[in-house]
Amino acid sequence: MAHKFEIKKNKAGEFVAYFKYNSEIIFWTEGYKSKASAINAIESVKKNGPPAEIEDNSAA
Repeated sequence: MAHKFEIKKNKAGEFVAYFKYNSEIIFWTEGYKSKASAINAIESVKKNGPPAEIEDNSAA
């Protein structure tokens, strides 16, 4: 699979959810005190994220 979510602890000991594509971090969440909150953030992104509109600001 080319993309995945990964949960890690930051330096402050908080749980952070990262979204990676081909091992590159695309975005991450704020730090959460519990792993359950990080998982809830992932579920929210999966539920509410797609489909996203495409805004084309490139010159033709």
